[in-house]
Amino acid sequence: MLGCIITVLFRLEIADYHGNRDFQKINGMTPGNTTGKMQAFKNFRSYFFRGMAALLPTILTIWIFVQCYIFIQGKISIHINRGIVELILLITDNWGKEFLIDFWVDGPGRITGFFVAIIGVCFIGAFLASVMGRTLWHFVERNLMRVPLVRKVYPYIKQITDFFLAKKSLEFSKVVAFEYPRKESWSVGLVTGHGLKKVADKIQKDFFTIFVPTSPTPFTGYVIMVPRAETIELDMSIEEALRFVISAGVITPAEHLAFEASRKEPEETKS
Repeated sequence: MLGCIITVLFRLEIADYHGNRDFQKINGMTPGNTTGKMQAFKNFRSYFFRGMAALLPTILTIWIFVQCYIFIQGKISIHINRGIVELILLITDNWGKEFLIDFWVDGPGRITGFFVAIIGVCFIGAFLASVMGRTLWHFVERNLMRVPLVRKVYPYIKQITDFFLAKKSLEFSKVVAFEYPRKESWSVGLVTGHGLKKVADKIQKDFFTIFVPTSPTPFTGYVIMVPRAETIELDMSIEEALRFVISAGVITPAEHLAFEASRKEPEETKS
């Protein structure tokens, strides 16, 4: 994806350059008259995209949390607050129903429903952590899987939520480089195991099970078994490898940046 964006911007730069040159020739203008304007426009565009790259992650994060809060307030908290009003009316009649609705449902007291919902989720999580809770939940899930339409959708939604929210995660032991998808073409992968025993016994080699994440979303990828001797262990952490993949190779560890800088110095001296 990043390569496509860079290619498009490069082509736009070429088109702008040739378009400006043709416009200058038609109107009898010299290139020097418009160099300052073109440079100012390029600087503006560069600063704009740099600012967007810095602000968008923060803005999107805040937007997601705000949307979650609005959803909980509009779909869950309002019913909790109405229940609180009915509970107060059952306990005492010192306040009128309209006053309680104005305060608890439409007024400052509506935030109470939000906190009650959060605490309720925590209680449900604590209950499901017990043996009785897990047994009850498995019973509910088995019944859900018997519903014709629900069983087509529920397993996939559960996989997504378990991936992001549950504590189940892939255990990556190290980062390696190996030749894939062809010889002399190297890929970065995360070691998850030592391959299948039957394959290792048949080939008589030690294997690595390697997860090869894809850019820019490392949640998907390929699982490959590679002979251990054909891999190179990299001095990178799992976080550094994932940043390398997500950024399409733009963000590299410090030692790799130093290596690239040392390779550029001889080229600059030659030129």
